[in-house]
Amino acid sequence: MHPPKAKKIRKELDDPFVTRLDYFYWLNQRDDPEVITYLNAENDYTKKMMRHTEALQDEIFNEIISRIKQDDSTVPYKDDGYFYYTRYEEDKEYPVYCRKKDTLSADEEILLNVNEMAAGYNFFNVTALSISKNKKLLSYGVDITGRRQYEIFFKDLTSGKILGDKLSNTTGNAVWANDNKTVFYTLKDEALRGFKIFRHRLGDDSSEDKEIYHEKDESFITYVFKTKSKKYIVISSFSMVASEFRLSNADNPESEFKIFQEREKDLEYSIYHYYDKFYIKTNLDAKNFRIMETSVDKTTKENWKEVIPHREDVLLEEVEVFNNHLVLLERKDGLNKIRIIHQKNNKDYYIDFDEAAYTVYFDRNPEFDSDILRYNYSSLATPNSVIDFNMKSMEKTILKEDEVVGGYNKHDYQIERLYVDADDQTRIPVSVIYKKGIKKDGNNPLLLYGYGAYGISTEPVFSIARLSLLDRGFIYAIAHVRGGQEMGRYWYEEGKFLKKKNTFTDFINCAEYLIKEKYTSSRKLCAMGGSAGGLLIGAVINMRPELFRAIVAVVPFVDVVTTMLDESLPLTTGEFEEWGNPKQKEYYDYMLSYSPYDNVERKNYPAMLVMTGLHDSQVQYWEPAKWVAKLREFKTDNNLLLLQTNMDAGHGGASGRFRRIKETALEYVFFLDQLNIKEI
Repeated sequence: MHPPKAKKIRKELDDPFVTRLDYFYWLNQRDDPEVITYLNAENDYTKKMMRHTEALQDEIFNEIISRIKQDDSTVPYKDDGYFYYTRYEEDKEYPVYCRKKDTLSADEEILLNVNEMAAGYNFFNVTALSISKNKKLLSYGVDITGRRQYEIFFKDLTSGKILGDKLSNTTGNAVWANDNKTVFYTLKDEALRGFKIFRHRLGDDSSEDKEIYHEKDESFITYVFKTKSKKYIVISSFSMVASEFRLSNADNPESEFKIFQEREKDLEYSIYHYYDKFYIKTNLDAKNFRIMETSVDKTTKENWKEVIPHREDVLLEEVEVFNNHLVLLERKDGLNKIRIIHQKNNKDYYIDFDEAAYTVYFDRNPEFDSDILRYNYSSLATPNSVIDFNMKSMEKTILKEDEVVGGYNKHDYQIERLYVDADDQTRIPVSVIYKKGIKKDGNNPLLLYGYGAYGISTEPVFSIARLSLLDRGFIYAIAHVRGGQEMGRYWYEEGKFLKKKNTFTDFINCAEYLIKEKYTSSRKLCAMGGSAGGLLIGAVINMRPELFRAIVAVVPFVDVVTTMLDESLPLTTGEFEEWGNPKQKEYYDYMLSYSPYDNVERKNYPAMLVMTGLHDSQVQYWEPAKWVAKLREFKTDNNLLLLQTNMDAGHGGASGRFRRIKETALEYVFFLDQLNIKEI
């Protein structure tokens, strides 16, 4: 069967320094029926070319579903007299949000049953549930397109009625003042950037809402939150390299917002209220961040005093403040560590973790006057565990380890932490898992995953779905390439701007190492990445296509130059601090030298499955669509090339916990089919 062929229309792109030709530019017209026809034709082609695998797709889907505890619930957390939790019902796609008053034996109160709300919608997402101080009112955001444009609704929890107030085109998050009738929320602009903060009083028409703050700098995003102490409403403005906060009294919603510390380029900070002072996490003269403090009435940086100094080998990531303890989430040698510090005597200690590759992160800790820290622990082999840690007695209580239905023994799997030398001799960590008994003879299928952008660390977490690959003989590996933040802030800086190619060559070095050490071979090596990780995959297969047998690119950012020159698109202006501004020749030339779409050549490419969503607000659908169209024209091999567009979803894929697994099953079966693996 012949694949769809996108028509070519000559388009001259008048860039700042050269004129580029783009014959598939026309695909960016979402409302053009011809574009929809083409995308549907690609979907039909994918379905037909994968039809022989439908039984295996169903098998993988049902296999993953069978391992999930369907009637599951989260561990309840306590906040001001109520226990809150989320539960799922068997065969249902969406969560049910609940609470109980005072004790867990009390009657259940359903806040929202999203299954009922989502009836009749192809896509439905609820976010940012927020309760008023008197616990009688609920706000929440709803997105029905996947575009991440939320409408905020309000529910009277006493009567169960939905109020008439509706706030449109928001981030979904409403922050309650302490008067139980005023909320602050963030409006989005045409580029879907949070740019204005409004104050709304329940019962008023939204057209009467007062604009509190307008973030005019298009490289900044603004949002609003309340401090853990519940004393302050805080407006935050942040870019990739700077931050700024404004504070107002939560008891008086009409009080003035005052600047904490004015923004300065390359000055990042976060604030945490503690009685008569604020703790500040900041990079002020501290690349890996440090902790400082200042009084509530003298907040500018000249008044900040150091509490925890900067360390070259430790990245300070998060802070949790309690009455008796200050808790830090740190990262050393690529792995998270939790440090507990007593507020009065400054004595400290670390919580021990003993696996080779793992991750920990803070869970909900809404109560200030508590000696219990709740955190999550997971590894490539250990399902996520919710743990309460008594900071006085140093006792751990595992409240829940996610169940793998049907039996699972983590000791059947081997975790390794490897280090690979990059081109400049930098050591790149690689986290690996496989089923014990595998021989390293170069004959194993291996899936190599990577991301490497925005300073986001790729954590070695457990995945129920991944068992379907591991049990079929796959090795799974994460290349912790530069551009993330696994090894500290410098790790991020070595993978951005004019050093972005380190991300790609690191990934290639990891692939070569895994082949050299006979974990796999190029005929059985697969790769996967999404969003900025799709950029990584796209760049790598232009550079070294012969290394890989098959790749999956999910919502890939591949048309770098065109996107970064279009300031009307979501994220563009804010991301000049990540990729550079292409209106400056140095950055333009560099971007153009690695942009996957611009560097497609006449040569052989691996088999490819490209996934996108029509309503994607982060990476527009036309980037992968254009990329596939150009690859079809240029590639000289007969390897399979597929484009799958979810016509009802956005950047996060399908809504609903089972619909997403359909997409996962397709991705996995694509790899299995290319490697001719049929059964366990």
